[in-house]
Amino acid sequence: MTQSSSTPATLGVIVGNRGFFPDHLARSGRQDMIAALTAKGIRPVILEESESKFGAVETRQDAARCAEVFKKHREQLDGIVVTLPNFGDERAIAETLRMANLGVPILMQATPDTPSHMSIRDRRDSFCGKMSACNNLAQYGIPFSLTTLHTEAPDSELFRTDLDWFLAVCRVVKGLKKLRIGAIGARPAAFNTVRYSEKILESAGISVETLDLSEVLGRIGRLKDDDGKVVEGLRAIRQYVSTNRIPDAALVKMAKLGAVIDTWMRETEVNISAIQCWTSLEEYFGVVPCTVMSMMSDRGLSSACEVDVAGVIGMHALQLASQTPSALLDWNNNYADDPDKAVCFHCSNLPKHFFQDVRMDFQEIIAGTVGKENTFGTCVGRVKSGPMSFARFFTNDREGKISGYVGEGAFTEDSLETFGGAGCASFASEVSNITSQPIFPR
Repeated sequence: MTQSSSTPATLGVIVGNRGFFPDHLARSGRQDMIAALTAKGIRPVILEESESKFGAVETRQDAARCAEVFKKHREQLDGIVVTLPNFGDERAIAETLRMANLGVPILMQATPDTPSHMSIRDRRDSFCGKMSACNNLAQYGIPFSLTTLHTEAPDSELFRTDLDWFLAVCRVVKGLKKLRIGAIGARPAAFNTVRYSEKILESAGISVETLDLSEVLGRIGRLKDDDGKVVEGLRAIRQYVSTNRIPDAALVKMAKLGAVIDTWMRETEVNISAIQCWTSLEEYFGVVPCTVMSMMSDRGLSSACEVDVAGVIGMHALQLASQTPSALLDWNNNYADDPDKAVCFHCSNLPKHFFQDVRMDFQEIIAGTVGKENTFGTCVGRVKSGPMSFARFFTNDREGKISGYVGEGAFTEDSLETFGGAGCASFASEVSNITSQPIFPR
């Protein structure tokens, strides 16, 4: 169930044109955008020059032809780039997108004018055309994304950077559509903060498949220690993390737990998971699930504890955007008297990707309640320094939508003496609120 990030992206392209502006700009602009996309390994889907004037979209008939081309490639298209080499026809652009009805992200790009080329033959007016096109998309109820600057040349470094950002947006939207989440076990009674609405998630195309913890333990009970899946799981655990001073019996239990979860996820076509831990697995099975979850998250199969379904959606979105493993951490402590820093902590199931170095140990918090011998399996270490992004989603039941926030920060090298998986984080001041409409298109 590994997820491949090597598949080349495919973007539809709409070339805007308007009759009383220089037509040759539409032709060269089409070529420039194709060159910019192919240089980044992106496959463009675009009208041929023989299908409309210069392969651009200007009339309703052009819009219908372009929409048909897009619909033929519906399953491959990750997003749409609208390029405006001149003013462009805002209605034709909006009608193309409405008729295609793809529900994919849209990036609006306008090519800048050059002060020495402002004659009637070479003047673009794309600056104004972009405002008109965006105004129409807003009227049509079609969400869209903007480049960093209002106008950017397709061959500029800034546009290449914006393309990278847009491709991340496309991966997030595509990855959240028809997402299937495994909810393994019941939400612990004390964890009201992870409550969510399955119905609101379903309305956004996200399904939740449940599995009772008793079924997990029952299936584990049927596995023999020498079962092929158990033997392979045990080998993978020992290769993944240092297991010195961990009892063999505990490692075998982890291997069985991983085998049962992996088999169930494959059978039910579940992409990611949220698992009950505190303290049922420790009391009635005798290990923590942390290493098993860490290994899944490290493979891109994000896994959150305490059946935090909304939390694992945030993990998955971040993993799709960055194409690196993600983790779910508590903003657990202040850091001295610095108001912009906090200690981010988990006890921990962080993927190995996050650590400077990591070892397997026992869970010190739960051990005081259920005994050290029942809590082996945590991944302990210091989070490595570097930039990071964070996100949190939740179902806003009062308003009937998915809401959330995103922001940026960095893990630092500030001194920290504690247990579990932890790091000191410094947070940027800007945090953006988002809602389900632009992030989860229907």
